Amino acid sequence: MAKKLDYEFIVIGAGPYGLAVASHLRSAGISVRIFGKPMDFWRTQMPKGMLLRSPWGGSNISDAKKAWTLDSFETARGSTLNRRLPVEDFVAYGAWFQQQALPEIDQRNVSLVERANDGYKVTLGDGDSFRAARVVVATGIGHFSHRPALFEALPQELASHTSDQNNQNLSRFAGKNVIVVGGGQSAIESAALLSEVGAEVEVLMRQPQIRWLRVRPLIEWFMDCRLNPFKAPGKIGPIGINWLIEHPALFTMMPQGHQSNLAYRAIRPAASSWLYPRTRTVRITEGRHAVRAEERQGKAYLCLDDGAERSANHILLGTGYSVSIDRYGFLATQLKEKVDTVRGYPVLNRGFESSCPGLFFVGTTASYSFGPFLRFVAGTRFAATTLTRYAVRTAK
Repeated sequence: MAKKLDYEFIVIGAGPYGLAVASHLRSAGISVRIFGKPMDFWRTQMPKGMLLRSPWGGSNISDAKKAWTLDSFETARGSTLNRRLPVEDFVAYGAWFQQQALPEIDQRNVSLVERANDGYKVTLGDGDSFRAARVVVATGIGHFSHRPALFEALPQELASHTSDQNNQNLSRFAGKNVIVVGGGQSAIESAALLSEVGAEVEVLMRQPQIRWLRVRPLIEWFMDCRLNPFKAPGKIGPIGINWLIEHPALFTMMPQGHQSNLAYRAIRPAASSWLYPRTRTVRITEGRHAVRAEERQGKAYLCLDDGAERSANHILLGTGYSVSIDRYGFLATQLKEKVDTVRGYPVLNRGFESSCPGLFFVGTTASYSFGPFLRFVAGTRFAATTLTRYAVRTAK
């Protein structure tokens, strides 16, 4: 006789997407349990002093009643927050959201998810297990940091990714020479932070120049105007494209090739213009990339494509993320084999369900099926409302 299910849904991950989905499911009267440390990736893998690139209106974690917004958090806190939100304040907001919406969250780690009769068996690191009809994977991008193969020749103490936990406090590089690889927000902001703590910094980037995301007050006013029918709170990409991206049902009606082109225009490597004055002391080498990396006498040496050579105490990789659900060690191999994928992304239906019935993915892993909106906090409302409606409609 099959064991009785403990929950209808188990949500794995307690970042913005996990919190939003679990809170929406609960508001719909669906039994749900969420596992994970609240805002763990943001708390432990983002450098201190980082500011969110997302605008204030695009940084709200969604709940069904729109009760636990950043504005509400600011009121509850009793002090004004910087509209260019520091990561520490965003983490505090996420923790506050969790306390309001999901006070009984289980912070234990999930070690294995596998099929079990009429649902799924979820085993925790301490050996406890629970059964649910359906599982939502909302574990963010922490598993997917991209380290180009070129840099595998260097040990961890000489080359690390911007998201590595030991890079949360960049002051450890004070007085040292650091090369930052990449030309996007993470790379440029890391370069600024490194320079501010006293490191000697060079940015090495393939692009012919940094693409600065400039803020124009009149356009910003129009985009935020209540009468504007094409408002796009997340402001992901150029005007017009951003509105389309924030309506995935329309965005995904286009051929995949058009989606890819528009997505690239919206999320190609770029840096916020407010970083420009903070990088004036940073050496920026544009249109160049490393072709060889090696260690010599405790330092990293790079040979560039023009034959030039660089040496540094450390190489910091701002090289982004590469999604592949194969890197989810907690998903049973037999389970992953049943999930249809494209370039590592799961292929999802209109309710965020994969080809393995009852297994859902939200956040960046859903961006192949729904577009780049799902890479940003602003996408939590669409993901949570869409998945919940689907769950209600398909409830057994």
